[in-house]
Amino acid sequence: MKKKLLSVVLAAACVLSMAACGGKSNDSADDKKSDGAVTAKVIDIDLTDEEYAFGVDKNQPELLEQTNAFIQKIKDDGTLDEICDKYFGSGEPEGVESAELDSSKDQLVVATNAAFEPFEYTKGDTYYGIDMEIASLLAKELGKELVIQNMDFDAVCLSVSQQKCDIAMAGLTINEERQEYVTFTDSYYKASQRLIVRSDDTAFDDCKTADDVAAKLAELDSSVSIGVQAGTTGQYYVEGDEDWGFDGLEAKCVTYKSGSLAVQDMLNGSIQYVIIDAAPAAAISSAINDVQ
Repeated sequence: MKKKLLSVVLAAACVLSMAACGGKSNDSADDKKSDGAVTAKVIDIDLTDEEYAFGVDKNQPELLEQTNAFIQKIKDDGTLDEICDKYFGSGEPEGVESAELDSSKDQLVVATNAAFEPFEYTKGDTYYGIDMEIASLLAKELGKELVIQNMDFDAVCLSVSQQKCDIAMAGLTINEERQEYVTFTDSYYKASQRLIVRSDDTAFDDCKTADDVAAKLAELDSSVSIGVQAGTTGQYYVEGDEDWGFDGLEAKCVTYKSGSLAVQDMLNGSIQYVIIDAAPAAAISSAINDVQ
């Protein structure tokens, strides 16, 4: 699931389930800081099993073929692992610059939502993130100038279907609804949803499995609010969606433009929980906790 986020300092270790990007385990955010401040705590249990891919304009089958070949190439030669290490390990993230849109030039126009660390985010006018570094390398592979169009997450696939952009690169989970707008590439990353709670909330501390967490979430009524990023898997998980295979919860679903806004609202007491993708859950919680 996803303008600007707080600058992220990733936790030294992050519990992730990753296919192409080699898994590393890490502890969730500290329960409480030494000064007693309430912080965000990630429940380190995968609630879902998803795969990320890029969404290509249905009218550009050659771009789909080229992108799939490129994904396979960076998997085989270790480039994808190196990029992931910059955000989950000891590597140093590299900034990516966007050219101005110019129809007279040969450009690769990428639709994204730069509020989804560590996949896409900004510092000033510079883009960072796993997807953005892949986009930069893909544009070079194709001999094109890279243009990044930053927009609300709900508009990412739509902009590609309207041929305003060539490809959507925004931490997209493959699903049938989005396939109405784009053609998905091969998967490049395995993802999952995670629950974020306040550090003084112990309700889920004894949970060992996704079923344990789901059972406790199912007990919540409409007086409880769960924050999600609009248009992401987290929203479908809370509201329920037959295509995704989610029954939904009785709890109220509150949508935000970014996961960081949801987590901050949770810490302010406006909502009780947040459900977002695992990697952003760790990144956002770490960044916000650093300034609490």
